[in-house]
Amino acid sequence: MSDTEQERKGNRLSKIVTRTGDAGTTGLGDGSRTTKDSLRIDAIGEVDELNSSLGVLLCEDMPDAMRAALLDVQNDLFDLGGELCLPGMEVMKEAQVARLEAQADAFNAELPMLKEFILPGGTRPAALAHLSRTVCRRAERAMVRLHGAEALSEPARRYINRLSDLLFILGRALNRAGGRGDVLWQKGKNSA
Repeated sequence: MSDTEQERKGNRLSKIVTRTGDAGTTGLGDGSRTTKDSLRIDAIGEVDELNSSLGVLLCEDMPDAMRAALLDVQNDLFDLGGELCLPGMEVMKEAQVARLEAQADAFNAELPMLKEFILPGGTRPAALAHLSRTVCRRAERAMVRLHGAEALSEPARRYINRLSDLLFILGRALNRAGGRGDVLWQKGKNSA
């Protein structure tokens, strides 16, 4: 790598205030520009919000295996953001999807079988996992809208879907780790 190339890469985030988006456009990873309300930028923003919500969740106490899984997810979400930022690029891999599926199976194996719907709550970490799950579903909807206009890779679409499943399971597992059970929905509780 040349000194100029190294300098460019090493300094690519040194200037945060650029004023280039003042007219309502933003740059993509390939150098092209798009409007800040485009489907692609909406999807990128939703994935960014999801990653930020996981950052809040990671401020909580939790078992090491769950923390490691969530840190892996945060790195994957940067890969996903990179794929969204580079139209036509496929950054997400099937191995990332398979890892989520294996983690979901492993964490779920420790939980009692669900017989009722559950409410998002219980311990603070569990509630934050459920909140992240809803942000994940919103990110998935944004990606589905984008995919309707421009093809996204199958691993990217599968990953975001599997992630919401994992976050649901982690919400339950975090309640259990905190000494609480699931918060069960009580059908018709307030309808009488």
